[in-house]
Amino acid sequence: MFNGSTEKEIDCVLILAFANGDRKAAQQLTERLMPKIHAHAYYRLGNIADAEDVTQEAFLRLWQFAPRWEQGNAHVSTWLYRVVSNLCKDRYRRPKLEDLIVAKEPTDETQSPADKIDDHYRQKALYDAMSLLPENQRLAVQFRHIDELTNPEIAEIMGLSVEAVESLTARGKRKLIEVLASYKTELGYTHG
Repeated sequence: MFNGSTEKEIDCVLILAFANGDRKAAQQLTERLMPKIHAHAYYRLGNIADAEDVTQEAFLRLWQFAPRWEQGNAHVSTWLYRVVSNLCKDRYRRPKLEDLIVAKEPTDETQSPADKIDDHYRQKALYDAMSLLPENQRLAVQFRHIDELTNPEIAEIMGLSVEAVESLTARGKRKLIEVLASYKTELGYTHG
C-alpha cells in the first residue's frame, strides 16, 4: 500500500484514513510518531511525566483536528512538533533541563556500568550546555541535531525563514562548542 511513499506521505494517508473512521490508522500513526514526539518533549522538559503529559495532549489535539486535516498543508510530524513546542512553552515559560538523576531515560542493559556512567555524564554535560543557549538557538539546534528535522521543517515549526534557522543553528553550535570545552572530563576527552 505504501510502496515508494515518503514518510510524510504515509503520515498524511494515515491521518486522513483516521479522519474517515479507520482506528488502525491512528494506531499506526501513533506507533510511527510517538517515540520521536515523546523524546522531543522529554528533552525540552527534562521530566518523563511532563513529557508523557505533553505527548498525550499533542496526540489528543491531532485526533481532534484530524477531520479538518487537508492534504498539502503542514506535514503531520511538523504539526505535532509545533504543538509540542507550544505546550512545552505553556508548561514552563523558560524550559529548564532539570537534574537528570530525578528522571532517568531507559538505559541499554548491554552497556557496562562504566559506559553507563560515561553516558550519564555526557548527557548531563550536553543538557547543561544546551540550557545556556538562548531559547531559539537551543530549539534550532535540538530540532536539527537531536530530532533530525530538516531546516525547512524547523522553519515551519518555529515560524521563521530557512535562513534564520540556519543562522540560529550555526550560532547555537558555535556557542555549544565553546561551552562544552569546559566539560572535557565529562565528555571523556582528557589528556594524560
